[in-house]
Amino acid sequence: MTQPESSTLLSRTDLTLDHLQQAQTNDALSGQVIVVTGAGDGIGKAAALDFASAGAHVVLIGRTQDKLEAVYDQIEATTQTEPIILPLDLNDLTTESAQELAHGIEQTYGRLDGVLLNASLLGDKMSITQYPPKVWSTVMNVNLNSAFHLTQALLPLLEVSPAGRIIYTTSSVGREGRAYWGAYAVSKFATEGLMQTLADELKNISRVRVHCINPGGTRTAMRAKAYPGEDPKTVPAPESHMPLYRYLLSPLSQDFHGISWDARDCLSQ
Repeated sequence: MTQPESSTLLSRTDLTLDHLQQAQTNDALSGQVIVVTGAGDGIGKAAALDFASAGAHVVLIGRTQDKLEAVYDQIEATTQTEPIILPLDLNDLTTESAQELAHGIEQTYGRLDGVLLNASLLGDKMSITQYPPKVWSTVMNVNLNSAFHLTQALLPLLEVSPAGRIIYTTSSVGREGRAYWGAYAVSKFATEGLMQTLADELKNISRVRVHCINPGGTRTAMRAKAYPGEDPKTVPAPESHMPLYRYLLSPLSQDFHGISWDARDCLSQ
């Protein structure tokens, strides 16, 4: 592992809009290779398009090939980057298939600089006592276990990068228990724990930086399913969060590590 240049790290309160503005250039992620899960829709799609517009070669992972192809076509039409598509149901991901994915990325690009673990399932909103075990297992596989498998498989590639990054996706219901949020909430509690544990393990021995981002209420299909009576125009579009995502995946954010961010708070300073 590469020793970090400094052990002095900043806290979330040190982040300013000036920090975020530094990364808002068309070459902020120039030449970087970034994996995005759930890249076919919502926040994942917005992130993939944003990272590519900033110069990154994006690895698009998702369940639905048609959606991934649409994102791929848009990136090809508007940027000079080289995206690839990896259709994959994260419910079926194993240690072996994650290692094969890592090998494929290494063979294609020879490097990896960032990972956005964005894909999540909402599951059912009902009490723990009534929760269907099969749905529980599927949500845990997609939201948590796949993040573990991908972290293990991709971390060696990230260690080679001068500024490797992993961004996990969390939620406010993963910080304080809320009735009827079931497996989704529990998976996000565990995601917070995964990030914190890994961050503590890496902080003195590696330049890889890891974080969680809680996007908060965002205009996505998952939000519409969770709050069917809500007017989608009352919550921000995924694109509004991208300054934070781009900054944390850029080398500019090296002094921040192991933080669980609230995107809406960071962007409303």
